[in-house]
This record gives sequence, structure tokens and C-alpha cells, in this order.
Amino acid sequence: MLSTRINARLSGALASFVERMVGASGLYETPSEYIRDLIRRDMERRTIPEQEAILEGYRDLASGALIASNGDFDQDMKALRDLK
Repeated sequence: MLSTRINARLSGALASFVERMVGASGLYETPSEYIRDLIRRDMERRTIPEQEAILEGYRDLASGALIASNGDFDQDMKALRDLK
């Protein structure tokens, strides 16, 4: 697996917060472990809604919920809502 090193400087409140999250009294053993967990959570948060939106679009197509788009996203979404 490809690995990339990322260096980031933290100061003030951010550094203090990470120090509390890491070590014997924290939830994580190392700052790297904490950062990896944050990235994984962000990936999940962003991926799941996108997948659900795509599935909803496929369900609309399968149910025949089709409109002729006029190129205006807001108007198209209103027309789709009106179909349901």
C-alpha cells in the first residue's frame, strides 16, 4: 500500500486539543492515529450521502420519474419534487 507523509504545524488551541486526545489520558496512542481516524470519518461522511443521492437518482429513473431539463437546476429539482 502506498504511504504518504504529511507534516502539519499546529499551535495554540489546536495543539492543546490534540495533546488532550493523545497519550495515556487520551483516546489515541499517537497524533498520527488521531489524524487517520479524522480522515476516515470525513471520508465516510462525504461518501455515504453521495452514494445515497446516486441511488435515489436510479430509483427515480426506475420509477419513471423523468423530466425534460431546461438547464436550471433549481427548477429541475422543483419539477422532480412535484412528480412525487
